Amino acid sequence: MEAYAQALLYAIPFFMLLLAIEILYGYFIKNQKYKVMDTVSSISSGFTNVLKDSLGLGVVLISYPYLLEHLAFAEIKATWLVWFAAFIAIDFAGYWNHRLNHRINIFWNQHVIHHSSEEFNLACALRQPVSNLIAYFPLLLIPAALVGVPYKVIAVLAPIHLFAQFWYHTQHIGKLGWLEYVIITPSQHRVHHAINPEYIDKNLGQILSIWDRMFGTFQEELDDVPAQYGVLKPAATWNPVLINFQHFWRIFKDAWRTTNYWDKIRIWFMPTGWRPADVAIKFPIPIIEDVYDFERYKTPSSRAFNAYAIFQLFASLGFLLHLFYNYPNISFNDLLIFGAFIFVGVYGYTTLMDRAQYAVVIEVMRGIIGIAFVLYTKDWFGLDAYFAYGSMIVGIYFLITIVASLYFTYFEKNITNQVLINTQNL
Repeated sequence: MEAYAQALLYAIPFFMLLLAIEILYGYFIKNQKYKVMDTVSSISSGFTNVLKDSLGLGVVLISYPYLLEHLAFAEIKATWLVWFAAFIAIDFAGYWNHRLNHRINIFWNQHVIHHSSEEFNLACALRQPVSNLIAYFPLLLIPAALVGVPYKVIAVLAPIHLFAQFWYHTQHIGKLGWLEYVIITPSQHRVHHAINPEYIDKNLGQILSIWDRMFGTFQEELDDVPAQYGVLKPAATWNPVLINFQHFWRIFKDAWRTTNYWDKIRIWFMPTGWRPADVAIKFPIPIIEDVYDFERYKTPSSRAFNAYAIFQLFASLGFLLHLFYNYPNISFNDLLIFGAFIFVGVYGYTTLMDRAQYAVVIEVMRGIIGIAFVLYTKDWFGLDAYFAYGSMIVGIYFLITIVASLYFTYFEKNITNQVLINTQNL
């Protein structure tokens, strides 16, 4: 986990730089693809994902080293051919994992966060799950284990394969000629994220486009079918934690409410969106019927509130980078406490972005607890060793959180009558 944390210390600023470049590009060509609240929500979702992974929160059903030890027919060296074959194996496994996520009810829960944005840009690539608490992906790498692909090869290629999927989440790059026949391109991935009937559940590949063409899931982007983004059952929240478990909660309620015992079991493994007949009639769930005419999620905002949301985003980024930088020097228990502060922070300020009345309670309480923690420990997880007044700055941050949450909840007048700035471009 320490190596992963150190890698993120460099990867996160790099991704943020690419986001900034795309935002500036959109601004200068007057074709902005970013909106403040959606962007803050997307990046915050990425924060929760890397936080969960860096803390090792979850259960691994079976590890690749275990499969390698018990299934390998031979021990092979890591030649360039082995590296190439391993990359193909990871991409093939990724295709089927992605297809599973789209086609099976319970698996969709861990993927819906990635599709939940009604925008399509580099930020939405960061919408990654915290609900994937049971790791099963190594099972899809059994072919690699059988031939003895070394673990170090898989360990190096897996994050590279993941990070290589970032760049094609953009609307600013058109079709790429002959490359469309080789790799997943922005054009193909726009199709994948679209909710148009012509596009739904298409282009499931991750790096190579051959799998979609081979298994019948390829769809070219059509000039006369502009992609519309989001999910057919809109998330209707900026809170990434809630989005992560929305679908699970719907399945759970349906399983509880149905009178058919077989339906209580099979609902989890039926095609995505399937519901027992009796529950579907008694408890209908709104679904987008016309993808070209539906109300996209927005909440009342002001320029000041937009600025505050961005402030909270960068504060969380600062906390996260400090956690990764100081990871080896923080005990595991303190890592969990630090992680909880960040996680609850994301939950709190995104709930405030939703204008939920209970958000102020969360924000005031975490502010009070944060200040108390700084006063009690006289530090902030070793920050004072790098900055003389680091913990004091953190204390001021928590004070700002308390005051701002009270202000935006109770004192910002006529907020519902103000322009919905978050529906405008950055």
